[in-house]
Amino acid sequence: MIAASPVALAGPELVLVASALVLLIWGAFQKTPTLVFTGAAVLALIAAAVVAATGPLGVAFHGGLIADQGSAFAKVVIYLASAIAAPLGTRWFADRGIVRFEYPILIIIAALGMGMMVSAGDLISLYVSIELQSLALYILAAFQNNVAVGVPADGKSSEAGLKYFVLGALSSGILLYGASLVYGFAGSTRFADIAVAMSHGAGGGALFGLVFLICGIGFKVSAAPFHMWTPDVYEGAPTPVVGFFAGAPKLAAMVLLARLLSEGFGGAVFQWRQILVAMALISVAVGAFAGLVQSDLKRLWAYSSIASIGYALVGLAAGGVVGIQSMLMFMVLYVIDVTGFFACLAALTRGGKPMQTLDDFAGLARERPALAVAMTFFALSGLGMPPFSGLWGKYYVFKAALIAGLAPAVVIALVGSVVAAFYYLKLIRRMWFDTASGPTDPPRRSGSVVAYACAAFAFPGVLIAVTWIDPAAKLAAMALALR
Repeated sequence: MIAASPVALAGPELVLVASALVLLIWGAFQKTPTLVFTGAAVLALIAAAVVAATGPLGVAFHGGLIADQGSAFAKVVIYLASAIAAPLGTRWFADRGIVRFEYPILIIIAALGMGMMVSAGDLISLYVSIELQSLALYILAAFQNNVAVGVPADGKSSEAGLKYFVLGALSSGILLYGASLVYGFAGSTRFADIAVAMSHGAGGGALFGLVFLICGIGFKVSAAPFHMWTPDVYEGAPTPVVGFFAGAPKLAAMVLLARLLSEGFGGAVFQWRQILVAMALISVAVGAFAGLVQSDLKRLWAYSSIASIGYALVGLAAGGVVGIQSMLMFMVLYVIDVTGFFACLAALTRGGKPMQTLDDFAGLARERPALAVAMTFFALSGLGMPPFSGLWGKYYVFKAALIAGLAPAVVIALVGSVVAAFYYLKLIRRMWFDTASGPTDPPRRSGSVVAYACAAFAFPGVLIAVTWIDPAAKLAAMALALR
């Protein structure tokens, strides 16, 4: 990869840094509603600029930052998801008497960290970028702790932030330990240099360190058995925040993992494939069976997301361009579905209280048929029912796994999908056939608009969108795998 101007290569990140600083100063003096829309516009414009840009491509900061088609593909999705989360969350908090200008700034900082993650080219930038986005997410998880604004605090939100922080600190320690082992045996932090060292006999010790790196990143994506934080944090964190960190941060972490494995440990596919397959199948099993007993929809979707990461890991375990492409396709479709689902939850209340349990959604089809249809689309997509978007995601990862000779893993994952179908269908039955406990409040427009847009993508828009996303994902996969 050629050398290029570091300023040009880090352009999106530098713009986000400047935007966060300007908005922070602006918000301190002018707590105006336009602040959130300015932040969302900045993120959307940067995403558009990344799409329109044809260069430069290359490495900067001695290999610490890589700008290629892989990072560009992921950044577009990340920045667009962040641009949606900023106004959606601000409106949701305002309805509850919480007006804080810091919210869109934290979204921008999290997006900055995620953009750095997908461009990380060495162990130092890997760790710094993960911690940058994590620190913002810890605060967002506890953002409903409202004592400072005179509104009764939400104890579950504070608990969610604390649990996320404590367990996140544990995963950070695991990451650092793994990075130190890899550096000690490979003699370098750069992924490219690690690959050279692996080819010259650094294998055993460096691979031992890689196990810890995979475990640390596994925490960030809620892969079992590192999923213990997910249900509690999903339940306690503010609904729009959950919709945000259930999607884009996981895509960023999966792209980072793909780059680490392909560029740094591409010659040890057989070794790390075994780890990924084991994590994938445990995730599918935990997500499928634990979700059956959940009555809280946020906890239920937490287990659904754990299972979804298992499917993505099945694709990544296949390795090569086909495997990475399948993971990218699955994650993009997943981000859209999970954003739309939590937008539905954010839009709906009954008697001023959030609708969060299965009982709350009983009879929703009679009260709010359009939102019931959207929720049905997301449930059927999570199930993998044709022709919804979830089917296409699973099609790509299972096809890649079969090509790589991972047929047993595909069979087990399919069984997990059948088991998980029971809780998706249970939600649909409650909405369409049960009797409502009372009238719902008028839905929030911001959440409804996002939900309808994502539902339209899940079906029928996905039939057209896949033809656009597929070639872009292939180019991204070729950049991430070409080492």
